[in-house]
Amino acid sequence: MNGPHDLGGQMGFGPVAPEKDEPYFHAAWERRALGVTLCAGAMGAWNIDESRRARESLHPADYYASSYYEIWIKALETLLKRHGFVSDRDLAAGRAVDPAATPKRVLMAENVPAVLAKGGPCDRPIATPARFAAGDLVRTKNFHPTGHTRLPRYARGKQALVEAVRDGFVFPDTNAHGQGENPQWVYTVVFDGAEIWGEGADPTLTVSIDAWESYLEPA
Repeated sequence: MNGPHDLGGQMGFGPVAPEKDEPYFHAAWERRALGVTLCAGAMGAWNIDESRRARESLHPADYYASSYYEIWIKALETLLKRHGFVSDRDLAAGRAVDPAATPKRVLMAENVPAVLAKGGPCDRPIATPARFAAGDLVRTKNFHPTGHTRLPRYARGKQALVEAVRDGFVFPDTNAHGQGENPQWVYTVVFDGAEIWGEGADPTLTVSIDAWESYLEPA
């Protein structure tokens, strides 16, 4: 999906300026936004890929005008409405006024540390051998899906070297849409800077991404 989140290589947004000693939260409400989002995700109605897609599906003007956690909350509203937990009337009233879906499970305060420690592993066994090996030259596919993808726009249709073969992982492009986990081999592939950015790129620059197998074809 060529959404507003896929900024790599686009001009006009200024340089990346890391904040020294950046705090986890810049305002008290951001801490609550993170907590509410995690608790809502723990209800089991959606997966992490669907939540990513909800954020990247915001209108570009809305996305760029929103802070990091504002994007999270706006996407959470989308997910809660999509799965029947809140209605537009609920949101307008600031309280529950309509019947709501029943969650599969509820995260209790005493269980938070254990749930966070467990995480949500996405590695899965793969029955077939990996198609590529370290040292292989590959080319990423050039596609522009309307749905979710983890292949950055700037890295499509480019030649790269396979640096490492990782394990099998849930395929986000289908998992985000409720079409199954369909796990695939994941590879770390490395692009020369000139392959990505063209003539005049810093010759010492390389770019690495983790790419699912179906993103790649032999070069």
